[in-house]
Order: sequence, then C-alpha cells, then structure tokens
Amino acid sequence: MTMLKLKEQDLPSVRGRYTENAPLGAQGWFKCGGTADVLFKPADRDDLIEFLNGLRPDVPVQVFGALSNCIIRDGGVRGVTIRLGRDFSEIKTEEDLVHTGALALDANVAQVAAEAGIGGLEFFSGIPGTIGGALRMNAGCYGTETKDVLVECEALDRAGNVHVLTPDQMGMTYRHTDVPEDYIFLSATFRGTREEPDTVLTRMTEIKQKREESQPIREKTGGSTFANPSAEELSQSGLSPDIKVWQLIDQVGGRGLQIGGAMMSEKHCNFMINMGDATAADLEALGEEIRKRVLEKFDLALRWEIKRIGETS
Repeated sequence: MTMLKLKEQDLPSVRGRYTENAPLGAQGWFKCGGTADVLFKPADRDDLIEFLNGLRPDVPVQVFGALSNCIIRDGGVRGVTIRLGRDFSEIKTEEDLVHTGALALDANVAQVAAEAGIGGLEFFSGIPGTIGGALRMNAGCYGTETKDVLVECEALDRAGNVHVLTPDQMGMTYRHTDVPEDYIFLSATFRGTREEPDTVLTRMTEIKQKREESQPIREKTGGSTFANPSAEELSQSGLSPDIKVWQLIDQVGGRGLQIGGAMMSEKHCNFMINMGDATAADLEALGEEIRKRVLEKFDLALRWEIKRIGETS
C-alpha cells in the first residue's frame, strides 16, 4: 500500500475525527512544513485504544502534542498523525503529587502545582510543549529533568496495550529515553515537595525572567536545536567538560547564520528562527550546516534535540 494514498476508508471506525491532507507544519511553532495524510483526533482514551486495536500494522503512526520542538518536513507525514484532545490535558493535585494528561502544557503543570503548594516542578515553566514530549525526551532546564520528579506514566503500544512505566524502566538519561518510538504517552504522575505557594511562584517568575532575557521566545522557534554534548564526548574532542553547545555554535560562526528564511538566533544561537518565509528544508539545512562546521572544527557530532518528521518535498 502506498501511504501517499491513505484515505479515511482505509482506517478503523472511530468516534473521534479523521481529517485528510490536514495542515500540520503550519500548526507547529516554526509555522512551516507539510501536511498529514490523515490527522486523527480521538474522542477519548478508549477511542484511541480501539483505533490502535483495529489499525493495520503496515500503517505508519505519529503522535504530536503542541508541535513545539519538531520540524515537519515539506513533503508531509505519511500514514496517520494523532493529535490528542482536551480529554488528555487534565491536571489534578493530591498532597505532594500531580497527576496530568500527556497533552497538558508543561507550563500549566508548573502553574497548577505551584498554586497547590507543590514545589519542585517549577522547571516545567521553562520548557515549551506538553508533558508527552517531556516524557519522550526527558526534558529539563535549570538543573532539573523530568526523571527527577516522575513517579510513573502510562503509555500505549502500537497494538493498543497499556503499559505503566517508571523512570528506571524508561532508561531516562540526558534528553533521551529508551521507550519504544511507537509508544503513545497517556498520562503521568509527578512528585514534588510541600511548600508555600508564594515561594514556588516566586521561583517560577525567576525562571520566566531568565528565559525572557536569554531566549528568543517570542519568535517562530522550536526551543533548543541541539543537545549539550556529554562530558565524555567533550573530553574525546579535547574540549572542556563545562562547555555548552551554544558556545560551540558561536565559535563556528553560527550566531546569526542564515539559510533561506531560517536563521540561528542572535539572542541565543542554539535556537533556530523562522524569519517569516522559511521552509522546513531551510531549517533542516541550517541545522546540518551547523553540525558540519562543529564536526570539522571540533571533531564532535552534535545531536539534534529538535525532531525532524516526515518526507522532503
């Protein structure tokens, strides 16, 4: 079967909604890129499980939350793209625990936790995107990572079976987990510490101020482009273990570098920006040019933090 020809009639009956040839890249934070063959918005958790149970195994599946840290290539995404709905965005607190759906925005989780007097989760206010994405990549900032506060999460496999996973089972390391790529996160439970709400909210304000001062958060961007190299990688390249990826980009002339409508931010050169008319190909080419320069100068291969999904046009 040619995935380019995938139609609604090729898919299981659902209570949710299918949309053929759905704009996808335009909904992302970069505001560019291709379409989805079929976009599926499940009505609820059971609808998603039934869909996966009935889906033929040869049909590719992608799942996205806020489309915050990904490039949707200009040729679009084959198969079915799943966008979870509001049924997956609920946030509840219980003593020092926060229970949240995978679609809940990281910043909203931090806010609800803070107002409930639960500290330790305010770092989420500095991370773009949703809890599902944070689980997938062990997102973090300012010294705290998702694994540090995660108790457990729920995920569906490609056949629709539910798995309950702990951080140890997920193999969570810096900006990485060992969870199979086809797992779809449903929910998570985090543990913080009881504190005065005003104390936690003050720390959140400080994080927001740091982001405002150092990152181009008001531009069409997708967050950090590359992950910081490990101390071992830096050592093998003869570099200081304290050096950050933005410093490497700066040293190869990356700050302000532009290809087509894509540019590495002048404010923070590990952030790519759509200047207004960038294509997904411009963004990816810019990232690969940075990787090439760093490899040539430092013998170090940068690892993309932004996901690149779909086919080139």
